[in-house]
Amino acid sequence: MLKDLKEFLLRGNVVDLAVGVIIASAFGAIVTSLVNDIITPLILNPALKAANVERIAELSWNGVGYGSFLSAVINFLVIGTVLFFVIKAVEKAQNLTKKEEPAEDTPAAPTELEVLQEIKALLEKK
Repeated sequence: MLKDLKEFLLRGNVVDLAVGVIIASAFGAIVTSLVNDIITPLILNPALKAANVERIAELSWNGVGYGSFLSAVINFLVIGTVLFFVIKAVEKAQNLTKKEEPAEDTPAAPTELEVLQEIKALLEKK
């Protein structure tokens, strides 16, 4: 039973998933800080001051608090945008590191006309 557990835990996919979750958690903290500490003060504060609100989470309309939802939407948009650019950069780096495999000099296959001429020549010999 312990052997099976060890094989399961050390399987490549499980380790890759664990690394991905840890990195995603750290990345989420970075994006949350970006939104809360940079985007909100620079971009949203003028709108918040116009609405006489100090924090985005305090935004509400007729008793419906939509400020936290708005913050989550902004986080999602920032994460999506950053991931888009990260994936584009990774794809570009992969394309640069890929070595183009040289095409092998394979002889061209005979055309239909050449095959028919060979058959004709063989028939004439008989």
